[in-house]
Amino acid sequence: MKRYVAEALGTYLLLFCGTGAIVINDFSEGAITHQGIAIAFGLVVMIVVYCFGSLSGSHINPAVTVGFAAAGLFKGREVVPYIMAQLVGAVLASGTLKLLFSSHTSLGMTLPQGSVMQSFILEIILTYILMLVILMVSQQKAISHYTAPVVGAAVLLEALFAGPISGASMNPARSLGPAVVAGNLDHLWIYIVAPMIGAVLASWSWWYFKEE
Repeated sequence: MKRYVAEALGTYLLLFCGTGAIVINDFSEGAITHQGIAIAFGLVVMIVVYCFGSLSGSHINPAVTVGFAAAGLFKGREVVPYIMAQLVGAVLASGTLKLLFSSHTSLGMTLPQGSVMQSFILEIILTYILMLVILMVSQQKAISHYTAPVVGAAVLLEALFAGPISGASMNPARSLGPAVVAGNLDHLWIYIVAPMIGAVLASWSWWYFKEE
């Protein structure tokens, strides 16, 4: 149960700080900036991994949980409870932001800024990169202690260059929380299906490199 609570709390912190930066940027007329939002996401991921990594693995992302399971590094029976905990944390975080900023309509939702297919493919690639980084770093004893800053840097990098197009979600929970609370499920399927595909592809790549 402590692991599930850690996943829920970690995901809550991710959305509260990350999507909170988007909401506050809108209210402050761009004081945080796009670069600041990317930094906020990268930093909160790094902090949460440091805090809860040794307890739950700090997945804070259903796609990461599925990726670890596909790689044979996570028990299948734990997948659904982990994802449920992550989704609860995400919805609670977006609910908190709605209470604090009730006039904000999107709450940091991820929506395609170009074509649907463009964002779909982009989210697959982004999640593939993120999951591969997580696996390649966390599963090598010599460098596993660098997992938190490296994963945080990967999130920052991807949010920095891809955020303006797809939102750089890479995380179904990150997209579902704001969508549910805001009551706008448009294009949500992109941010559920694409990250799952990307994470599984990354797990296969990790097996390939592992065998080498």
